[in-house]
Amino acid sequence: MFANIRIISYFCKQIGMKMSKTANIETDSVKAWLLAARPKTLAGAAVPVMIGASLAYVDVVQYEHGAFRWLAAVLCFLFAFIMQVDANFINDFFDFTNGADDSETRLGPRRACAQGWVKLDSMKRAIALTTCLACLVGLPLVWYGGLEMILIGLLCLVFCFLYTTHLSYLGLGDVLVLVFFGVVPVCISYYIQLHTCTWQVFLASLACGLVIDGLLIVNNFRDRDNDRAVGKNTLVVRIGDKASLALYLGVGVTACLTGLVFWLNGHVLAFVLPLLYLVLHVFTYLKIKRINQGKALNLCLGETARNIFVYGLTVAAGVLLG
Repeated sequence: MFANIRIISYFCKQIGMKMSKTANIETDSVKAWLLAARPKTLAGAAVPVMIGASLAYVDVVQYEHGAFRWLAAVLCFLFAFIMQVDANFINDFFDFTNGADDSETRLGPRRACAQGWVKLDSMKRAIALTTCLACLVGLPLVWYGGLEMILIGLLCLVFCFLYTTHLSYLGLGDVLVLVFFGVVPVCISYYIQLHTCTWQVFLASLACGLVIDGLLIVNNFRDRDNDRAVGKNTLVVRIGDKASLALYLGVGVTACLTGLVFWLNGHVLAFVLPLLYLVLHVFTYLKIKRINQGKALNLCLGETARNIFVYGLTVAAGVLLG
């Protein structure tokens, strides 16, 4: 398993190196759209569905609640992926038009609109296309989960826009991550299979949301000075550096402690295996604390994404093996 993690880390670094070589990018080219889509963020979309589906699969098999609906699970993955890309496009467009993306002072990876890789009109059309595609992919889930899936889908779309345009400026981004990268995808991926949701699944969804929130925390920690300058009052800006570092460490520790619910529910490995994630998380925390500021924190951002993927894999494997 350690060898696999090194391999994942190596490829994450290689992708990051390739993405950084962006001197000559043609406007609206395939490479430009690939950069705008931010494929490395798809791990955050996959992990919640992976956990929810694995919990549902075990309960379907264990309690003989019919057959596991593989097509429904695939649709959940596709919807999550498309919504993540849609959110990335929306974030790219509105952060640029609102003046939050300054190519001169930006510390994070360069953004397509700010760099002129993608035209604003083209990005508008892409946002419309991905939004419609998400609706098209998500609509069949009504067959599996009932009409309430329409409400869930609409909430995902509405808050996808509200996050970048308003709520992230108010320091509410972390709450949205907890809800829409934890509670909603984990619980819905389970619900469409069994038409119910247990308190154990809900706690597992909270743990997942906490883990993924680490990505937003380190991202906002890196950008805290720029965000403060443009009036973007993220949670990191509001609580300060020391509290933000403590929060980053705390979300990982709390997620693993919440994972005790797996042990209590008979999935011992689903609690034990993610302790590997916790070790990696602590090492990344120490690196963030040492670097403190600047573009070097992008390395910690990549490590956090890797850690999230490790968490998802270990939880899903622990549930299925246990």
